Amino acid sequence: MLIFALSIFLSAFLLFQVQPMAGKFILPWFGGTPAVWSTAMLFFQAALMGGYSYAYWLMKQRRQSAIHIALLALALAVLTVQALNWESPTLPPMDWKPQNDTLPAPAILKLLILSIGLPYFLLASNGPLMQAWFSRAFPKKPYAKLYSLSNAGSLLGLLAYPLVVEPNFALQRQGWIWSAGFAIFGLLAGWIALQNGRAALPASPTTDPVSRGARPSLALLSLWVGLSGAASLLLLSVTNQISQEVAVIPFLWILPLVLYLLSFILAFSGERGYNRRVYAALFILAAALTVMVLLNATRLHIYWQILAYCFLLFSACMLCHGELYLLRPSADHLTSFYLMISFGGALGGLFVSLIAPLIFDGYWEFFIGLAMAAAVLLTILRPSGKYNPTAWSASGGDGLASPPPTEIAARARFLFFVFVLTTVLLLWVETSFSGSFYAERNFYGVIRVRESLVGEPPRPAYLMAHGITIHGLQFIGKDRNLPTTYYVPESGAGLAILNHPKYGKGMRVGMLGAGVGTLAVYGQRGDAYRLYEINPVVVNLAEGQGGFFSFVNNSQADVTIILGDARLSLERELAEIGSQNFDVLILDTFSSDSIPVHLVTAEAFDLYLAHLAPNGIIAAHITNLHLDLQPVFWRLAKHYGLYMVRVNYAGDANGGYASHWVLLARDPAVLNTPAIQTRAVDLSGYSTTLRLWTDDYSNLFQILK
Repeated sequence: MLIFALSIFLSAFLLFQVQPMAGKFILPWFGGTPAVWSTAMLFFQAALMGGYSYAYWLMKQRRQSAIHIALLALALAVLTVQALNWESPTLPPMDWKPQNDTLPAPAILKLLILSIGLPYFLLASNGPLMQAWFSRAFPKKPYAKLYSLSNAGSLLGLLAYPLVVEPNFALQRQGWIWSAGFAIFGLLAGWIALQNGRAALPASPTTDPVSRGARPSLALLSLWVGLSGAASLLLLSVTNQISQEVAVIPFLWILPLVLYLLSFILAFSGERGYNRRVYAALFILAAALTVMVLLNATRLHIYWQILAYCFLLFSACMLCHGELYLLRPSADHLTSFYLMISFGGALGGLFVSLIAPLIFDGYWEFFIGLAMAAAVLLTILRPSGKYNPTAWSASGGDGLASPPPTEIAARARFLFFVFVLTTVLLLWVETSFSGSFYAERNFYGVIRVRESLVGEPPRPAYLMAHGITIHGLQFIGKDRNLPTTYYVPESGAGLAILNHPKYGKGMRVGMLGAGVGTLAVYGQRGDAYRLYEINPVVVNLAEGQGGFFSFVNNSQADVTIILGDARLSLERELAEIGSQNFDVLILDTFSSDSIPVHLVTAEAFDLYLAHLAPNGIIAAHITNLHLDLQPVFWRLAKHYGLYMVRVNYAGDANGGYASHWVLLARDPAVLNTPAIQTRAVDLSGYSTTLRLWTDDYSNLFQILK
């Protein structure tokens, strides 16, 4: 029995170690957006379903042990080949970086399939397969405890990554350690498969105390899918909500996933793990708190927002997974049960990652997940069966040890009805009450354009927003060419350009994050402006689509917008044509709710400095609702020997927003102009113990306000 436990625990541990590792590795290749993780989760859930399907199929084969051993050997051979040709057996080489960002989701899925697909597939199949073989070897022992052990291994794997693995090991080293763990797993699983092949096949086991009949009905299969899908949908949508408010980092991926797994562990731990009344009350309380958070998002500290979302997710998942436990089959149909759970999880991931961005202009899937959790609650508040304490004790539930088929069918129909109804209603609300002239959602987020009265006296202007963050505005009428928002002449960006020795003398300006192209208003004849922007929707609007914004088209400078992740574009340009020799390089990618961490690491600064002229200035926009980025740039400045000035602007009545900037330069003379120094914040007594951020290490929780 011990070898089964070791195999299940190790496979679950490795399964959930590789998820944040692979996600973090490819995150910078696709702009650091929250959609990278949700797309990766789609792969993980689809691979999990594939593994469960394989286990279901394998249990019907006569040569199941030989087939499984052959696949294990193939996976080890693949990792060996990759180890000989890559820097790490599980992480693809740098020349695999995407050259075309127009279809990031398929590119992410392709990368994950080719790098870790087969090992992950086999790890995913191990849980149900080992439990089925365990039930065959020990027909009188229940299998549910092994499922809890599997989830405990998953939970430990997730927690170990941000606490132990990520801070202490570089990504390439992580890949080697993980591959060694997989080799050990392969030996354990191969030994169990070999012993299983030598054992005689007994009659079908009937070990579980709760039997649902010879074969699960279609209604029961559908209910398993619906319950699992509701939990998966809410997991991914809550993760998106949290990531958009802070940043796309492994810890904020892991926290919701930990709660999701914890709900599995508790629900499948036995009769005391799940109590309907307790978790129904907790869900109602969590839903009320979440509504309050949504209504006060800009006034509440991010910690309270994360706490509310996580409380909601945990209570909802306990309802869904607790009901799954009550509806579990006998061991005869174990692989079918896990297959339907994985199918529901994959459907939830498919909806959040691929379908919702196509049908919605906003992140409405969170409300669909919430509605489905509420539907689960309603189906258990008034069950049709009679309350039976004896049955409750045997089944681990609240009196429905064996719900009648009519109730099962009604619950399944109601759950799917709520899903369809909520989706249709949200589509109607979005279409009828958007209040925007333009709205589009893609892989990188939701972009909206609306008209508003701005300034004093109020004047009409077009505003472009990404979530709750304004990324630019342009007045309609006589003030159309007036620089606005964070780029007014007194802001850090305006001061850096207007006071640089090369202003008006063939200046070269680069900008990460184009916005509506406001910066181009400073361009003079002979100047060259290069704006780097990952979102094609933003590029189209900046170039004049819809007639909303004209800063780029009206600029006197030669303005070029480069589509793609800024860091990848700069790397490519440096390799192909050499340094851009920017006189001023504007970094404006850190003001939104979710910052791309890969653009503020030492490796990123190596690239920026390679593209900077000797007397060039880096101007970084650090205005942020939740994060204090000054210590990050201070540490980078000290590391590279740069002179640093901070400029704060209070805002004005002409569309100028309050903003915070840091200016960095190799040559202090370019920052010692009177215009800059009179607006500089005194940093003479400032210091920080923050560790230098790199691609392998960053800690956003240290800079939360």
